[in-house]
Amino acid sequence: MLGERKEGQKIVRVKSLSPTTDVAALARKVVEECKLIPMSRLPQVEQLLYYLQNRKSSPMDGKVEKKEKRAVKPKDLTPFEGMELNEEASITRIEEYVELLYEGIPEKIRGSALILQLARNPDNLEELLHNEAALGALARVLREDWKQSVDLATIIIYIFFCFSSFSQFHAVVSHYKIGALCMSVVEHELKRYDVWREELRKKSKACESAPENGSLRRDQDKALRKYHGLLAKQEQLLRVSLYLLLNLAEDTRTELKMRNKNIVGLLVRVLERDDEELLVLVVSFLKKLSIFLENKNDMAELDTVERLARLVPCEHEDLLNLTLRLLLNLSFDSGLRAKMVEVGLLPKLTSLLGDESNRQVVMRILYHVSMDDRFKGMFVYTDCIPQLMQMLYDHGGEEIEAELISICINLAANKRNAQLMCEGNGLKMLMKRALKTKDCLVMKMIRNISQHDGPTKPLFIDYVGDLAAEIRTEEEEEWVLECLGTLANLTIPDLDWELVLKEYNLVPFLKDKLKPGSAEDDLILEVVIMIGTVSIDDACAAMLAKSGIIPALIELLNARQEDDEFVCQIVYVFYQMVFHQATRDVIIKDTQAPAYLIDLMHDKNAEIRKVCDNTLDIVAEYDAEWGYKIQSEKFRFHNNQWLEMVESRQVDEAEPYLYDNDNDRTDLFYSADGITPGDGSVSPDFFSDLQPQNGDSHHGVDVSDVFDQAGSLTGRPATAYGFRPDEQPFYQYS
Repeated sequence: MLGERKEGQKIVRVKSLSPTTDVAALARKVVEECKLIPMSRLPQVEQLLYYLQNRKSSPMDGKVEKKEKRAVKPKDLTPFEGMELNEEASITRIEEYVELLYEGIPEKIRGSALILQLARNPDNLEELLHNEAALGALARVLREDWKQSVDLATIIIYIFFCFSSFSQFHAVVSHYKIGALCMSVVEHELKRYDVWREELRKKSKACESAPENGSLRRDQDKALRKYHGLLAKQEQLLRVSLYLLLNLAEDTRTELKMRNKNIVGLLVRVLERDDEELLVLVVSFLKKLSIFLENKNDMAELDTVERLARLVPCEHEDLLNLTLRLLLNLSFDSGLRAKMVEVGLLPKLTSLLGDESNRQVVMRILYHVSMDDRFKGMFVYTDCIPQLMQMLYDHGGEEIEAELISICINLAANKRNAQLMCEGNGLKMLMKRALKTKDCLVMKMIRNISQHDGPTKPLFIDYVGDLAAEIRTEEEEEWVLECLGTLANLTIPDLDWELVLKEYNLVPFLKDKLKPGSAEDDLILEVVIMIGTVSIDDACAAMLAKSGIIPALIELLNARQEDDEFVCQIVYVFYQMVFHQATRDVIIKDTQAPAYLIDLMHDKNAEIRKVCDNTLDIVAEYDAEWGYKIQSEKFRFHNNQWLEMVESRQVDEAEPYLYDNDNDRTDLFYSADGITPGDGSVSPDFFSDLQPQNGDSHHGVDVSDVFDQAGSLTGRPATAYGFRPDEQPFYQYS
């Protein structure tokens, strides 16, 4: 029999090779066991083994292998129970096998099983592809008889599955509409499963109600055995059907058709099964589907996370890995992250941090959960933080994985988590590592820890000098930013900031960085926050005021007046400085800071207004002139609001009977500093002696009624303005 000459290779894996192995003996064993290598090649085999034995492994090999993403796929299908035949199929007898497909169910099962033997050999697929009579007959039998025999349906779908394993044969599977038929099969089988379970439940209930009835007990045992037998066959059918659909879903257009026929709903229902190989297949399919938003939303509606939670952890390594990867895809959705926490996945995921093969996926899921402020505190009730701190410690001088340090940074933003991180020598270890490696991310984690009041903040006193020294070094800006941000968080009463500023000569640095454009905005903002922190100390505030920092802050305020964060922090510096006598005089008498504060008094940002009001209250208390200006501005702003309201009012045509004519209508407006509407301390008689100016009269309008409508007044002086409908003032009461 002639055939084409083909080139190929066989890889011989030599697992027993070690530095002490006898290479000559191993070479002889390889040649004896591998029939493809002639004895004449023994010297070459020996030379190759010697090379492998002495080859130096690259130090990067381990890292690459560790980082390599492990591809987990469902196992290849094997012949199911009930498909075995004693005879061996031959491609030359294919016509005989097709003839059997026109007989009864047993013959159809035998004929299709023989064709399956042929189809499982990829070399036969090309020839079967050209045999349209065989494929047409198989498709017809499947379409007509799949409900009559689970075995027959399983075998025929398996044949088409063999074709679906190769992309070039997908067209023939689609041509016979096998995919749509498989969807119908899966849906029907899931309904049958629900019926079986209901029947079994009824029998169990009847047996429980009459435990002494032996016949009921025997009936239940018989039903249970039958159920398990049916379940095993059904799961074979589901597995082969879903595997075929998974192969066809390589084409996104086909996948969209499946989605429109509710493939997600069918797969999620299968998640409650116990067969691990079937679950591996279903979770693989769901993972593939989950990368599309619509499918992810379907999974959210079908409570997929709750069904997946029972699979974490599990003994089946591939199933666990696939489940975690599916959860990772779903964890990009904030609602599904909340659901994961709700169903108790957080402690389960934390317990898997020690599993080397799944650690990276678990850390990515935990990172997504840690992004949400609602769940940061939940980590306190797990052993996650001690494990993370141990991992940081174990890294030594190596670069820390991005996922690990990212979780730590997020969790450090929670006060209780920060306290756990500092337990023992946690903070000392972090500071030592950060200062040694100049790792900006570790310092960012430390900065997050430093922002919390309580027992953690005093721990930083020992490191103030180290942090201050780093600020003056010529390090990259990001590193300086994190060190400066950490120092700026240390609002500790016992800390002598004056000594720190002098010893490390920080005042010129701070003043220099206040110039707009001297550095990135983030660094300039941290400098302002740092100034606000040290200004709590009156000696520091005086030192900064004498250095000319206040004009620099005003200049920066002008340049960044649209940036609310900058404005708020600069105003806070002024607030701190007006507390101290020395700097208060400088602020009030030597700068225009109060004028800027007055301008900001009515800013649209509530925080800025609040800080401004508090600062101006102190200024007004200590300086009468500025106090009068502040009071006048508040008075003017109050008037402006009412004047604008009055001027914008339209004549209400629905109530013309209130006035004899339009010229008789009078609108009144009142204002006074400190008026409290509804006070009720002034009676309407207060207005009885009011005389109109310019010889005009109020045309019978009861002034007191109008004032009552606006709100009663205190006894303070008030001014009322009258307006005609043309909005021109015609008299004034004082």
